[in-house]
Amino acid sequence: MTTEPKRALVVRGGWEGHEPVVITDLFLPFLRDNGYEVEISDTLAVYEDAARLAATDLVVQCWTMGEITGEQRAGLAAAVRAGTGFAGWHGGIVDAFRGDIEYTLLTGGQFLMHPHGFSDHAVTLVKERADHPVISGLSDFRVHTEKYWMATDGDIDVLATTEFEPDERRPHAVTMPAVWTRTVEAGRVFVSTIGHKPDDFDVPEVRTLTERGLLWASR
Repeated sequence: MTTEPKRALVVRGGWEGHEPVVITDLFLPFLRDNGYEVEISDTLAVYEDAARLAATDLVVQCWTMGEITGEQRAGLAAAVRAGTGFAGWHGGIVDAFRGDIEYTLLTGGQFLMHPHGFSDHAVTLVKERADHPVISGLSDFRVHTEKYWMATDGDIDVLATTEFEPDERRPHAVTMPAVWTRTVEAGRVFVSTIGHKPDDFDVPEVRTLTERGLLWASR
């Protein structure tokens, strides 16, 4: 008896500063090695194809900024609610389609700003979620990249955080969600805010939690 391969759809485009082709290409061998047939789309029109999405186990999106039509967003959201996984990192998932509230309610968060340039900073795993399959066995780590200030939904499962120190705007430190998962009816969503540049994924913990997040989100 043969098992049907899983299907992954990689949707990439938008602002080129996040190198959507280069970075998504990093994960194509991983997906194929884990039994996925991988399809790539450079257009959001794919979200209008209900049958195609229904046959997809995982959508990996790397599409920064840009605009999504109501029909496209509704098609994506309907597929996720029905069980298609949705996953991504950094601006490709949470700095996409600014102002579309329904899209933000799907991902569970929206990028608002980041301090200028790259900074060396810690990513702290949430101890109470240490047994979650995305971060199980990992330890806190450091990255040198953008640090995202997010507006997030209260209904997310936060797995890792970053800390914003007091500054001239805020007299107190702020702990910010950096990696989370959520469920949307029958579907799963994985978000990591780390991944502005390809070498962010050279950090073993970043690569591992991202790969695990893709598999966790998948149907």
